Amino acid sequence: MLTTLSNLAAAFGLSSASGLNAYLPLLVVALTARYTDFITLNEPWNILTNPWVIGVLSVLLLIELTVDKIPAVDTVNDIIQTVGRPLAGAIVFAASSGTFGELNPVLALGAGLILAGGVHTAKSVARPVVTATTGGTGNWLVSLTEDIASLVTAVLAILLPLVMMVIIVTTIIFIGWRWGARRQRKRLAN
Repeated sequence: MLTTLSNLAAAFGLSSASGLNAYLPLLVVALTARYTDFITLNEPWNILTNPWVIGVLSVLLLIELTVDKIPAVDTVNDIIQTVGRPLAGAIVFAASSGTFGELNPVLALGAGLILAGGVHTAKSVARPVVTATTGGTGNWLVSLTEDIASLVTAVLAILLPLVMMVIIVTTIIFIGWRWGARRQRKRLAN
């Protein structure tokens, strides 16, 4: 039971990280599965450990790391990644949750798609506000922060998945509380 919960927590963390950066969690999973015993990917997900796939993920990561720092270009990248990030989240959720084999693959893909898509949507909504309020000068810092958060989340999801689950649940509760408080203030103001 603990192993199942741990694998599910890892899947949630990795998928959420994919909403910030599509290729970083995929590359972390690929390299971890290839060079360590922390992750063993089942068929067909073990293709991620292929050196060619790792190379392609590395190139795509470098491109995303670069274009996401440039004002206006980052908005175009977010539009393109509206497909890429949720897809990466679906792949990484299915690949990591498939290690316990109890979760239906369609359900795993759907959960990853929704998680990464939700994080990506929040990022895509916030980024134009950052661009407008800072004149584009804050984009690189916000992007760098997102990249670090994605990396830390991916690594925590693999090494300390139950800690990652606590962080995710706490974040969801905090966001819900803030949203509820905001609605309450608006209701009282009217």
